[in-house]
Amino acid sequence: MLTITNANIITPNRIIENGTVRIAEGKIVDIATQRVSADDQSGEWLDAKGLFLSPGFIDIHVHGGGGADFMDNTVDAFLKVAQTHVCYGTTAMLPTTLTSEPSELLALFDTYMEALNRNVHGSRFLGLHLEGPYFAMNQRGAQDPRYIRNPDPNEYLPILEQYHHLIARWSAAPELPGALDFGQKVHDYGILLALAHTDAIYEEILPAVEHGYRLATHLYSGMSGMTRRNAYRYAGAIESCLLLDAIDVEIIADGVHLPEPFLKLIHKIKGDDKIILITDAMRAAGMPEGKSILGSLTGGIEVIVEDGVAKLPDYSSFAGSVATADRLIRTMINMAGLDLITAIKMMTLNPARLLGCDDRMGAIDIGKDADIVLFDQDIRVHYTFISGKLCYKN
Repeated sequence: MLTITNANIITPNRIIENGTVRIAEGKIVDIATQRVSADDQSGEWLDAKGLFLSPGFIDIHVHGGGGADFMDNTVDAFLKVAQTHVCYGTTAMLPTTLTSEPSELLALFDTYMEALNRNVHGSRFLGLHLEGPYFAMNQRGAQDPRYIRNPDPNEYLPILEQYHHLIARWSAAPELPGALDFGQKVHDYGILLALAHTDAIYEEILPAVEHGYRLATHLYSGMSGMTRRNAYRYAGAIESCLLLDAIDVEIIADGVHLPEPFLKLIHKIKGDDKIILITDAMRAAGMPEGKSILGSLTGGIEVIVEDGVAKLPDYSSFAGSVATADRLIRTMINMAGLDLITAIKMMTLNPARLLGCDDRMGAIDIGKDADIVLFDQDIRVHYTFISGKLCYKN
């Protein structure tokens, strides 16, 4: 039994001041509204000294951190990323790929399976997020144009048949030839389907929703806005995703990809329940600014990290963020004006619900996994627990 007491416990509806959480066999077994002393119980005991106690952060879009990237395609890289982000409160994540050679992607599945078994100290892996390669060339951003292509059933069907149990999410542009059939197949396998790096307009997104697309990948980044065709205005992917209730939106809330007016506008339209915070972090997250590599060390592209963001060398585009989960929450509070409970929900319960694992994580509740973060008023992480096991202490 582990008892954490004298904590300000964040639930989806309120903050329990000076409360106590008890953990046994990796689960939350009791929540009390008062503090206790070490003399009042047996087992391990931690005085939180007024720190906030939150569900562990869930990052459904992350590429790297600590100098490693999942596209390095080594077990050590997978473990390094997981061990880096656990220091910032991320207890679960979706390792995310980049557009690449088919052979490179296939090799990554084997690496992921080995890393999954060896990951005992870092953020847990909930499944892979395949970002690409089926994108609109005009919206590629920092994705390598050499590998961007249209959906090909000869490529994706064998992947789904053999590896669907390892894939939690797949992002694609729904307007491409074959993208609706691709989307339906992905959806039929129970994989979360997201639209991304897309030039789709409203009339193309409506059928996409009917074929399973239900999440907007990094809203505003790599997608079209209002456009004209023969003098007539058409709503782009941005307006469509804001308008349609069937689509949740993930946002890189680092304050750079989306400055204050955009954060406030998204929240005003989508509300508390349809927004998921993501880092979209590349290998430079948790590292000093300077030169870095987006993607694998062998096949990636050089980027420059400055002003708290990664940029292409010609400054034509951002190249992924260097944010960590704690920074996202601070930004939503300080820049978007959200209260702490709502900001935490966007990093915990909302992604858990979207992934269908909210029955076991995403909230401080009896019977759920003891994935817990303790942080101070500045959202600086002091402790991270995964299934009741201490994985990080500041």
